[in-house]
Amino acid sequence: MKKLLLLGGSAQQVVAIETAKRLGYYTVLCDYLTDNPGQYAADMFYLLSTTDKQAMLDVAKQEQIDGVIAYASDPAAPTAAYVAEQLGLPTNPYSSVDILCNKDKFRAFLRENGFNTPLARGYSDADAPQAETELFTLPVIVKPVDSSGSKGATVLHSWEGLKEAADFAFSFSRGKRIVIEEFIEKKHPYLIGGDIFVWDGKVIMWGLMNCHRDANVNPLVPVGKSYPPELSEDDLQKVKDTLQTMVDKLRIGFGAMNVELVIDKNGRVFPIDVGPRNGGNMIPDLLGYIFGVDVVEMTVKAAMGVTPCLAVNDPVPYYATHNLHADRYGHFGGVRFSAEAEQYIIKKCIYKNPGDRVRYFDNAAKALGIVFFKFDSAETMNRILGSINEHITIEYTE
Repeated sequence: MKKLLLLGGSAQQVVAIETAKRLGYYTVLCDYLTDNPGQYAADMFYLLSTTDKQAMLDVAKQEQIDGVIAYASDPAAPTAAYVAEQLGLPTNPYSSVDILCNKDKFRAFLRENGFNTPLARGYSDADAPQAETELFTLPVIVKPVDSSGSKGATVLHSWEGLKEAADFAFSFSRGKRIVIEEFIEKKHPYLIGGDIFVWDGKVIMWGLMNCHRDANVNPLVPVGKSYPPELSEDDLQKVKDTLQTMVDKLRIGFGAMNVELVIDKNGRVFPIDVGPRNGGNMIPDLLGYIFGVDVVEMTVKAAMGVTPCLAVNDPVPYYATHNLHADRYGHFGGVRFSAEAEQYIIKKCIYKNPGDRVRYFDNAAKALGIVFFKFDSAETMNRILGSINEHITIEYTE
């Protein structure tokens, strides 16, 4: 039986373990958290950090694995590429994966290869940015170089909170380095994000969607996606050309890539984040509804050197997700949906049980669950999602 090494066993990563087992693979899981649910689904579990490259390589050798995957995990993606490259297993170049997972290196790559990119500077000292504020035009965004899900990110419209924002970003950086970059004002109502899938160096699935935010809790943290993207054909083609060119230059051969881009008021495409892995917040599940394919299965097979299903169907419109989230600290009492919203819900994934502690939603890891919608029209979708807090109420217990 062939073996697959999986780096990370969170609730959102269990689907990759279950998919691999369904395909007949022996699953070896590594995770540093003692309470990860993936350990109960995997055939073998090691309580180890997935960012420790040597430890992961040792496990891979000991288990004689045939493939490795860091499903929906930016921190573990370079480790997966490193292990696979060392053992001659299917992978994209470690150097390219490392670039995509480090905001410092990614911005330098964009500049050196002619992509649009905001002015950005990296820092290893929280006090250093104070001396370089004149380099930037406000607003700016301060964030760790090595995190995802908007963890540790702050938008500044004045320099008064710079020190606090820098300290906040450092608190989420494993490598203790942050980046400050100019904040791009977007042309369209939404940032463009989602997942693409690459095979043989070409993008075969364009899972580009509208990225929704909730300004009442944190305007940076994604609270859901909707399809189709609200872009003109011309702007959509610019986005596709930008991403395919990036795939070419980085020599990405296969697999899912989680992307986020913005088009500025002059029609220029700015790549914001591009991760060499499937997106979190159950984006692959949403794309499964839209394109009629099993994106998780495609990812697992590609990592094992097996050609996945390449017959991506024409997309079906008016699907969306919403990430349930708390606007305060407290204890979970339940979720209430309006009658109008309820009729469009096709799937509910609730992570919390009544009485569980919940935290204020300042990064994607604090979501309480995810709801999937299928709407009958763009008008209905935009109306309900545009007033989503009137349709979904998080209840709290004392």
